[in-house]
Amino acid sequence: MSTILVLFMVVPGLAMFYGGLVRSKNILSLMSQVLVTFALVTILWFAYGYSLAFSGGNAIFGDLSKLSCLASLTCLPTPMRWQALFPN
Repeated sequence: MSTILVLFMVVPGLAMFYGGLVRSKNILSLMSQVLVTFALVTILWFAYGYSLAFSGGNAIFGDLSKLSCLASLTCLPTPMRWQALFPN
């Protein structure tokens, strides 16, 4: 949990650091680029990186058995619950 907190503090700090290196009219564009890059890396981590880091495999890389973290989630609704929420 503390790692996520530190990561969320690094993103604005990185945006302000790079914002100081560009002209003042380009700061908003650069901050949005840092935010979009952070969002993309986060999505890619949950899609592929989690499985490669925390699943079986050899000593260096794991396999893709937990691709998109869906194999370890037990809170996903069953089809019966979806049918109750959205009847035809």
